[in-house]
Amino acid sequence: MPQRTYRFPSLITRFLLLSLAAVALAVLRPATQASSRARETGRRRSGVRRVAVSLTFATLFFAGASLSAGAGDVVAGFVEQQSEQAAVEATAGDPDCASAPSSATGEELTAGTDCAAADAAPEGAEAPVPAPEVAAPEAPAPEVPADPAAADPTTADVTAPAEGVEADPAVAVQLVEQNDTDEVAAVRAAGAQGRKTAPTTTNLRNAVHGHARSAKPGRVAPRAKDDGAPAVIKQSTRRRTLAGKHDPEVDEPNTAATIWLQRAMPDPTPPSKRLTNRFAHKLTYESHRHHVDWALMLGVLRARGYRGSAPATKAGLDRLARNLVRLGARRNEWSAVLALEGRTAFADRTIALARYHRAVGLRALVRGLEWAKPMLVKRTLRDKRVSVYGGGRSDLFNDRIDVRVVVMIRYLAEAHDQVTVSCLKSGHRLFARPGVVSAHVYGLAVDIAALGGQSIIGHQQPGSVTEKAVRNILLLPAEVRPVQVISLLGLGGPSFPLANHDDHIHVGF
Repeated sequence: MPQRTYRFPSLITRFLLLSLAAVALAVLRPATQASSRARETGRRRSGVRRVAVSLTFATLFFAGASLSAGAGDVVAGFVEQQSEQAAVEATAGDPDCASAPSSATGEELTAGTDCAAADAAPEGAEAPVPAPEVAAPEAPAPEVPADPAAADPTTADVTAPAEGVEADPAVAVQLVEQNDTDEVAAVRAAGAQGRKTAPTTTNLRNAVHGHARSAKPGRVAPRAKDDGAPAVIKQSTRRRTLAGKHDPEVDEPNTAATIWLQRAMPDPTPPSKRLTNRFAHKLTYESHRHHVDWALMLGVLRARGYRGSAPATKAGLDRLARNLVRLGARRNEWSAVLALEGRTAFADRTIALARYHRAVGLRALVRGLEWAKPMLVKRTLRDKRVSVYGGGRSDLFNDRIDVRVVVMIRYLAEAHDQVTVSCLKSGHRLFARPGVVSAHVYGLAVDIAALGGQSIIGHQQPGSVTEKAVRNILLLPAEVRPVQVISLLGLGGPSFPLANHDDHIHVGF
């Protein structure tokens, strides 16, 4: 091996010379120029000083580069010496490597390199550097024959992956076998042409990268074969159709795709809407003391917007009762309320709420309407102002009607002094219109045929009893206000007209 010439002493010499030159420039600089520079900071630097500074920085740069180059040469020399010692030890331990040609240097022959590969490599070509091998615990290392043409594809040297790298064994074996087959084919083709080819060393990483480069983009890996078990869901390619089959929703009468479901509705007066016992006692005490109806006093409070369980104090109730008495509430309630607030809408609202309070009673407002339902049904059946057909009375007696409907009947009787019920649940058809089940079937609707002794037929013009009844219904509290008020009049909200309701008013929840 030719001896390498080190330039480290010459680099040190240059570095020292340049350093001395920089020091000389700094020492020989005129003192006057330095002092004037210190005094006049805003003055431009002279050309000589700029040149000196530039040379100084250039000197430092080249000095650092020379020092780095010298250190690199020293390290390279140490590495070369260690490589030569390792090559000499490997040659002395293996007698077969002693006959290797002189063209293979110590850098090309390492402790783990096969000598046959070194013999087969052509002159002037650099042998490939093999990947590090990890010896298997039980399988011996395969032998590569001297003749490349007789090489067996199963004896190709495969290097195991490095420690800490996990790979799928099945995929790794497949990739390595494919790479080995391509390599053996190339070797045999070269042997047929009469020339020698050095077998390349294959490792798992090169095989995986080669397979990834050869794979087409967007190609999906094949799925694993099934284990012979029957499929859970068998896919069918037969076109399914309902042509010629009977569809009850289309062919059967009185049916439709929309099915309306009803369920038992909760109490319309939850605990938050009920009065407290203490407030109820105060209200009855002040009403008896001043001889004013408690329902009217509570109606005034509710119409003013007091929605709590105790809408007023004892002093407030006393003051309200005094004002109502002063305004003549004992003679005419509507006029007294109108004089109290000065608005007809407020007076109508207050009177409607007072009628509702009297219809259900103070105990029902304290305990809830569902609790008072049996009592309300008994009062309705005994009330001479209410006329109900036989089937309807049976529905009320057997608890088939919702408490909202019972309250509505009693409210209309309180407002018009007489009410005639033509239909509750019994006697009504199933569908109100095609596809819609009637609310009568669930006990959530009532048909009114007459009010105040006047029939609905022929009395649905503006200003008639029908209009007054619809307006009274729309003034009820939200918890007992219906969602359907059907007649020949539409007054907004839940009220709307239908031509087949000329003989009754339909009220539904």
